[in-house]
Amino acid sequence: MLGSKLRLFANDEAGLKQFDTAKWLARLSDYVHCTSIRPVPEKIIGYALYQREQPKTNPDRLARRYAKRHGVDFDTALNGLVDLKSTKKPLNSDYKMQFRYCEMTKKNISSPFIRVKSMSSEQVFCLWIKKILVDTQSSATYFSSYGLSSISTVPEF
Repeated sequence: MLGSKLRLFANDEAGLKQFDTAKWLARLSDYVHCTSIRPVPEKIIGYALYQREQPKTNPDRLARRYAKRHGVDFDTALNGLVDLKSTKKPLNSDYKMQFRYCEMTKKNISSPFIRVKSMSSEQVFCLWIKKILVDTQSSATYFSSYGLSSISTVPEF
């Protein structure tokens, strides 16, 4: 489950002041409460990566995508054999090189998500957020436009 707090991090206090959180969250003023800028506590539990998870969970959606990309009808994509293309020989001899989308089991994802509306395409989609606890802090500071990263850590406290 997602928490009830959103924390913004920056390299220094000036960066957070320049960001001007109140301006960006003005439309949500009935729903959010912004506090003053506070330093990260001295005593932290550890570090974590918060990254986007893009599960392949819906066989029908995957079959529709396959049909569109390969110029076949939906029923053929859903029920026909799909060949996996790989230049490497599989390490496990039980690994299937062919499968049917209709035989895929639907997976349940335990990661929390939020529904997001794309500003460019107007489509609504789920943004799953995966948390990975790590022992050491990363020196990398790359975050996506969603504020997520698979390489940059944030302190846990």
